[in-house]
Amino acid sequence: MSWLLLLFGAWCALLALNAWRPVRRNRLLFVWSFFAAWMTIEAAPLWVVVELAVGVVLVWLGALDHVAGWIGLALLVVAWLDLIYLIVQGRAAAATATDAFGDFGRRELDGWSPPPSGKVVVDRNVEFRRVAGKRLRLDVHRPATSGRGRPAIMQIHGGAWMIGDKREQGLPLLRHLASHGWVGFNVNYRLSPSATFPDHLVDLKAALVWIRQHADDYGIDPDFVVVTGGSAGGHLAALMALTANDARYQPGFEHADTSVQAAVPFYGVYDFTNRNSTMPPEFLRWMAEPYIIKAFLDEEPERFAEASPLDQVRADAPPFLVVHGDKDTLAPVEDARAFVASLSAVSTSPVIYVELRGAQHAFEVFNSIRTMHTVAGVEMFLAWLENEIIAGRAGPARSGAAPTCTAEAASPPSGPTPTARTEP
Repeated sequence: MSWLLLLFGAWCALLALNAWRPVRRNRLLFVWSFFAAWMTIEAAPLWVVVELAVGVVLVWLGALDHVAGWIGLALLVVAWLDLIYLIVQGRAAAATATDAFGDFGRRELDGWSPPPSGKVVVDRNVEFRRVAGKRLRLDVHRPATSGRGRPAIMQIHGGAWMIGDKREQGLPLLRHLASHGWVGFNVNYRLSPSATFPDHLVDLKAALVWIRQHADDYGIDPDFVVVTGGSAGGHLAALMALTANDARYQPGFEHADTSVQAAVPFYGVYDFTNRNSTMPPEFLRWMAEPYIIKAFLDEEPERFAEASPLDQVRADAPPFLVVHGDKDTLAPVEDARAFVASLSAVSTSPVIYVELRGAQHAFEVFNSIRTMHTVAGVEMFLAWLENEIIAGRAGPARSGAAPTCTAEAASPPSGPTPTARTEP
């Protein structure tokens, strides 16, 4: 039992170390490191219970009869302390998201509290488009009670532009908002390698047009639609907001309104050119060039720029709330910081950046403490936005650099963006 406790303690300590320093470049360890860190960080409360229970059982069975057992117990204690600190970091997301607003919305939201929660119903597999022999569908998350003029949010799933489904991502946010009166649309789109960019974007713009055309059916305000998504979905959500009414991405519906009132990208990819060498070179060689863009960067750089939100920043962009974790091993946080700095420098709308200390890629797939606090912060941003639009002051009425908040002491974004810090 002593050696079993030593092996268990060493394994738990390895997981703890990996959560702090996940592998970013090693081809053999990269995938394992991501999934291990993801599970360890976001399910930390569960692992505390599991590790404690296993440790108690092994000690009860006599694991401390040999020095190896004591070493294993020491390693296990180190792992427990790490997990407890990860839990504290997750709870800090509440202050992080709140403080990121700076002065934006303080007066307008003074005394604001979320509305009472209500029952949510889901209409599944509603067809919105037929294209290239495929039927594209969406799910509608809506309040059980009828209503009119409700705000709408469109969720875009991730999956490296090649996998993924509307049933898998964005659910904590959609359920939360729908319980407070929003109508959420979780949308599928064509995937690579059969789809070539910008097919993904075209499908999503078609979904947005469909949503507006069916506004009366779902009781939504067609003039208040927000877009969100994570990973590849965060990338596409940013492009949705930055290419509004661009006829290049609206074949057959060039004159339809594809503007959105705000974008909330989670851990998105913002640069397909890898100009800052933040992505592993395999991203271009193994994914973007052969399967997504289906071109070579050195031969057709303009196509990769068109797919990069970093190259599409514009003065008339809608408000942005950018959410990213500083431990993200799949979508580099450095690119998120660069995107926020570039967009803040030109946009006349608010650009709010929330960098979550200790958060991995896809952190909000788990309904964790961090997720709950982050979802509450997103709702606060959307409540401020709704107030601004109702009052007729949305968009370019406010100018200036983006307010930013980083939990703990992560590196601040480059550029003119001021930074607030929150210690857990």
